[in-house]
Amino acid sequence: MPRLWKVGDLAGRCGLTVRTLHHYDETGLLRPSGRTGSAHGSGHRLYGPADVARLQQILSLKALGFSLGQIREALSREDYDPRRVVRLHLERVRGQFAELKSLEARLAGLSDALDRSETVSADDFLATIEGMTMFEKYYTPEQIEYLVRRREEVGEEAIRRGPEQWADLQAEVKAAMDAGVGPEEPCAADLARRWFDLIAAFTGGDPGLFRSLKAMYENEDRIRGMDVAAMRPMMDWIGKAAEAAGVRHPGM
Repeated sequence: MPRLWKVGDLAGRCGLTVRTLHHYDETGLLRPSGRTGSAHGSGHRLYGPADVARLQQILSLKALGFSLGQIREALSREDYDPRRVVRLHLERVRGQFAELKSLEARLAGLSDALDRSETVSADDFLATIEGMTMFEKYYTPEQIEYLVRRREEVGEEAIRRGPEQWADLQAEVKAAMDAGVGPEEPCAADLARRWFDLIAAFTGGDPGLFRSLKAMYENEDRIRGMDVAAMRPMMDWIGKAAEAAGVRHPGM
């Protein structure tokens, strides 16, 4: 006989409230397989293995940003594939894990410094706070999930080369600006195209991601230790060069 869980037992095991499971039942999102000791369905709710599997899917979809109405609609589709939901949730968790590992390293450094009674600079604290809040501030859960997949698509070698390519290109742009090259000149258009190509390599050409990235660089002075404020004159120059040459940016 398959195992059955009472509503309180299932709620406690899953870290949910009984009220949440009652709500899922009342809205038709997760109806229990049976009830205790009543032929009229008025006994205590009993949940079976299939109900537990459905609950896992509900919570995964909820973690991916779906509303309860959207979850109910998705689960009712004939072509619904629970394997895809698990894979998407796994990819998102892996992305979050990578961010947490980076944050772990920063916190470990702070902890060691404090244990040695060393003075920790405000910049170190700010860098740690930045790691805690930066991505969630500008990117939606769906965009973070996409970036995780994008990283796998382009491969670790391309990810490793990215910062070097950006550093080289920024050096070229700065040299052109220092030499008095105007944004309307042909060489400026070439630099703008290469600039946008690197952005597209990161975003995969997704306009929404470009807008999120642009907002982050427009509003933050430092991103993971990088002096973004110092980059803004270059970004303005690239924007003017692109406009003068009719170069389409990745957000169009």
